[in-house]
Amino acid sequence: MRFSRPVRAVLALVILSTYLLSQTSKAEAATIHGVVTDASGAKVRNAAVVLIHNGSIVASAVSGADGSFEMDTGTAGRFFLMISAQTFRQLETPVFYAGRMDQIERNLVMEPEWARESIVVTANGTPTPQAQVGAATTVLGLDELDLRTDLVSSLRMMPGTFVVQTGQLGAQTSLFVRGGDSDANKILLDGVDAGDLGGRFDFGPLSTTGLERAEVYRGPNSSLYGADAASGVVSLTTPRGTTSFPSILFHGDFGRFTTSQEDLELAGAHNKLDYLGEFSWLQTANDLPNDEFHVATASGNFGWQPNGSTQIRGTVHYGVDGTGVPGTYAFYGLSNSATQKDQDLFVSGSVENQTTVDFHNVIRYGATRKREQYHMWSQVGSGTFDAYGDSFGNAVTITGANGYSVSGQALMDYAGTYPQAYQLVSNRDALVYQGDYTFTPHIVGLIGFQYEDERGSEPGSSYYTPVERTNYDYRAAVHGDFRGRFFYTLGGDLEHYSLFGSEGTPQAGFSLYAMKPRSGVFSGTRVLFNFGDAVREPSLTDQFYSLYNFLASNGGQSTIQQLQVGPLAAPFTRTYEGGVEQSFFSQRLVFRTRFFHNEFGRQIEYVGLDLVPQLLPGLSAAQQNQLAQFLQANGAYELSLNSEAYRALGVETTVEGGIGAGIFLRGGYTYLDGVVQRSFTNSDVALLGPVPTFNGIPIGVYSPLQGARPFRRPPHTGFLSATYTHKSFSALLNSAFVSRSDDSDFLGGADLNGGNSLLLPNRNLDYGYAKLDLGASYQLRRWVGVYGIADNLTNNQHIAPIGYVSLPISVRAGLRLQWGRSKAQ
Repeated sequence: MRFSRPVRAVLALVILSTYLLSQTSKAEAATIHGVVTDASGAKVRNAAVVLIHNGSIVASAVSGADGSFEMDTGTAGRFFLMISAQTFRQLETPVFYAGRMDQIERNLVMEPEWARESIVVTANGTPTPQAQVGAATTVLGLDELDLRTDLVSSLRMMPGTFVVQTGQLGAQTSLFVRGGDSDANKILLDGVDAGDLGGRFDFGPLSTTGLERAEVYRGPNSSLYGADAASGVVSLTTPRGTTSFPSILFHGDFGRFTTSQEDLELAGAHNKLDYLGEFSWLQTANDLPNDEFHVATASGNFGWQPNGSTQIRGTVHYGVDGTGVPGTYAFYGLSNSATQKDQDLFVSGSVENQTTVDFHNVIRYGATRKREQYHMWSQVGSGTFDAYGDSFGNAVTITGANGYSVSGQALMDYAGTYPQAYQLVSNRDALVYQGDYTFTPHIVGLIGFQYEDERGSEPGSSYYTPVERTNYDYRAAVHGDFRGRFFYTLGGDLEHYSLFGSEGTPQAGFSLYAMKPRSGVFSGTRVLFNFGDAVREPSLTDQFYSLYNFLASNGGQSTIQQLQVGPLAAPFTRTYEGGVEQSFFSQRLVFRTRFFHNEFGRQIEYVGLDLVPQLLPGLSAAQQNQLAQFLQANGAYELSLNSEAYRALGVETTVEGGIGAGIFLRGGYTYLDGVVQRSFTNSDVALLGPVPTFNGIPIGVYSPLQGARPFRRPPHTGFLSATYTHKSFSALLNSAFVSRSDDSDFLGGADLNGGNSLLLPNRNLDYGYAKLDLGASYQLRRWVGVYGIADNLTNNQHIAPIGYVSLPISVRAGLRLQWGRSKAQ
């Protein structure tokens, strides 16, 4: 068929216009490209990669022989990738923004279908698959946090860690990692240091509201995070809004001990902006007199991406809580008339930029504002008083897990003017820069700088002295691989802290595949090693109540010389660890074991009030008691000094694997051998008299004796976790097992005669326990679901240290309501 000249001209114009339009659209299209690998770094070919926008597939690609993929889209907006490949779990990436003509790189790491591998940041400072790092990391995700009101039980579900909660829900909770002290961990919330000045952090009132992930690094890592990362790092992350419309989620529950919780979340994304806001309220009466607890938490996460290479983000967390402090109820048969309140604010603002294909930069400002207020409202006792007006509890019998017992009445409250109150203030402003440069696909360099301005005080105390600390950190590291089999990390940090001066902290680690992942019975063998040094900044309380400062200002120069007491210095840690990871049955089962050896030096010990007056010669008994009352009224229950050293070696073992598509099992066991090498308690005999004894057994009242174990660090801990999912139903079973541990009842000089008859031997004083928790949820409709959780099914009330009473079995049940969708679809 032949067309006339005018028709041919029109057709030529249409074809030319279509061609030019297609070329223009392609020029304005966003390009998404990257490489698909497995956790070991091996390239994955024939992986199906689809690009999703507003619930629809807008582009797709298949990875080539080198694992690479590329796709274009002419639409600007928010996208995510979905990747699937044979023998791997389907992967969904976080949502990202792409504008026209943006070049977006997304390198994708596939996880084995049966095992659980995660991308971690705490090991190298940049996102890295767990299988490529030599350090020990564990990730707690939504499966572990979803039904929890706090992190306490979830933190028990990992090797090398031990959680101590001194009471019931909301009570002070400490985390011990691989034998280290509880204030030797760096706690990060969206990259911001959330701890008090000096590292102390109370997990008791921390709500899971606004938290989607907790990454726990076991081992010192001052080279990346500065002082206080001496035993471990816990990095908490806030979720982001993902849906292209506002999604509203509400859940509320009610349970035993008049416990209730309500939580409301609003989240979404529009064009370049994403947003999330969440608020929760939790309250409970607990199971003891004067032990009510409530906490209100608000969190927000707001991000703006002007283009595909730049992201500006701000997060905020604010928590207000109040709890009764009944104290060691089992020692008195009475609850103290005390309360503690906290107001904690954490703010993070960051600018992240992919400056070039190889150069990535982050600048972050972080603000921490913490207030802790403690009130002792009145003197409590059974009606028994001593000559100084001090009150005593009821007559009780105290029995330790070691079988020893004592009976009597213990000193409960000193005489004095009530109410007594003190407030601890910790403020911190930090500016952090980190840049990483990819020299080759196998070498990445990192540099960083951190500036901190810390301010603290303790108003209401005669020891009130505002403190300001200015700290600087300079850090550099390199990590990479050799032929996809040997992965390494080398780094170091130069720290200058105004309280203790300058310190250097190196780190090195590697991961070697002796057998690359493959099919078969033995399907991958990995050898691990890690080394690191770290220091800890003394806490604000340690600085205020330094034994050296107390003696120097109260005429105790002779005691300083005799006992060689010096100004506070930075406690330090050094670790060596090595291990093996073995996969079985085509990575359906993974076995890991690690050996670690930690040395802890210049550790801080505490001298109790009954010993402090004796360090000042020439005081009468009345003057000693008056001084003890004065110190207690000002919050100085103990004074601090650097006098302890100990080592902790042990073995961590975990096994995990899946059964079918819906069952995942994970278990672990840790053996810890801790031994005190030096203790102030053993070196003060000449001045303070002999160490107290129980039937000839020496007792460390405030600190463990030389040759003994550190307090509250059991030699045997373990856990077992099982999850089941099928269509709309999911269930979680968690169990933690702990052996007996050394401790003190701290009742030195606390009987009716001011003597030590209420002391018990330290060895195996705290009870071992088994804790069993069960949770389940069922989605009735797309918009409504039900859930329930039962804690402490074994009804064990010896989970807390001796003297404290743990919460008995508790059950909660609730309802979820959802408008919109919780994921971008």
